[in-house]
Amino acid sequence: MLTHVVCFRFDDLETAAGARDRLLAMAGRVPGLDAIEAGVDTTRSDRSYELALITRHADRAGLAAYATHPVHLEVVAWIKARARGAVAVDFES
Repeated sequence: MLTHVVCFRFDDLETAAGARDRLLAMAGRVPGLDAIEAGVDTTRSDRSYELALITRHADRAGLAAYATHPVHLEVVAWIKARARGAVAVDFES
């Protein structure tokens, strides 16, 4: 299994919530996307990001299919136009 984790920075929590809703709406619509979780930060510490995304894929091919799917690319474009930054890590378990 491959896990994909992304943390996003936004100027406000309302935009982060909008991104969360768009990300979660991909469930069941994107081949290769086996599971998805997303949530807006509640701690609001100095090191916090506003939004976290976790997706799970059977393998690297599943992640690649997800990454290039039109539904995902539409969400990516929406987020890129609004995010101040992001960090990501992918790991196998």
